[in-house]
Amino acid sequence: MAKPIRINIGLQGGGAHGAYSWGVLDRLLEETDLEIAAISGTSAGALNGSAVKAGLISGGREAARENLDWLWRQIGAVEHAAMPGWMKAWMPNPEVVSRALENAVPYIWAESAGRMMSPYHWGPLYDNPLRRIVERFDYDRVCAAEGPRFFVGATCVRDGKIRVFSGGQINTEVVLASACLPTLFQAVEVEDPETGLVEAFWDGGYTGNPPLFPLFEKDLPDDIIVVNINPLKRDKLPVTAQEIQNRINEISFNASLLRELRAIDFVQRLIDGGTISKDAMKRPLVHMIADDGLMNALSVATKLVPVPSVIAQLKEAGRRAAGDFLSAHKDDLGRKQTADLRSMFA
Repeated sequence: MAKPIRINIGLQGGGAHGAYSWGVLDRLLEETDLEIAAISGTSAGALNGSAVKAGLISGGREAARENLDWLWRQIGAVEHAAMPGWMKAWMPNPEVVSRALENAVPYIWAESAGRMMSPYHWGPLYDNPLRRIVERFDYDRVCAAEGPRFFVGATCVRDGKIRVFSGGQINTEVVLASACLPTLFQAVEVEDPETGLVEAFWDGGYTGNPPLFPLFEKDLPDDIIVVNINPLKRDKLPVTAQEIQNRINEISFNASLLRELRAIDFVQRLIDGGTISKDAMKRPLVHMIADDGLMNALSVATKLVPVPSVIAQLKEAGRRAAGDFLSAHKDDLGRKQTADLRSMFA
């Protein structure tokens, strides 16, 4: 029996658009000759990664897929994702839903209130709706030494730098910190893995979306599959207030990823040119699964408001994109890089 192909997975954050990563993971878990060696996740990626890690430990691939289904059932999507294909064809176009949300009075009011009010203004009424989901993760398995390594990124508010949590450092507060958008949620205080001091943390997407450097350990495989849910490029100039805010959000959450990809490209060129030895530094092979066409049709509104029909379509799009990637590039895993890094930041 041939050895499994070992891969690392990087899961971006992006609110409810993380359902796209759900679909990608669901499809990858069907491949019995693929072994997930490590997962690095931020925000929604941290939630998806927690579900996969705990599932793989408790019951293998099917348990991981069931955990993902459970997670998104909590967000309200599975009943739609389980619809027959002919019914899905009648679901509203994601772009139509996105535009409707952006122009809905309740959303406009909430967005305006978010610009004028701090989450701290709510006092005893404040509640983080993710807590009821995140606290139900099986952290004995999420933090287990066996199975894929799992890394969660969060941003330290005080110094603005990335912190990466792993193993027994991961708990409810850490996952909530990784998904803490400061305009919506109060900062989450957890023990800093570097200093041991209690620090306030915000969403990891600002500084590592997802952090890739933990995947550079020598005993981990070279292949890193990045599931990108924030479009790198938009051809249309944003002109409305919502479009401008949405593009600012996307650029901010892609900046850290592009910095790491630029560094990877630089090291690759040094190794390939013989400037440094192949044994001196790891030479990652980066692959990307993305659907910029679909994500261009969506906006920050569908990130913040989990519309079941959109989430179901995102899952299907993720499954489809993962299937296309496997058809085109599965044989490249362990052999060559398939992402054109230079085109992303040139």
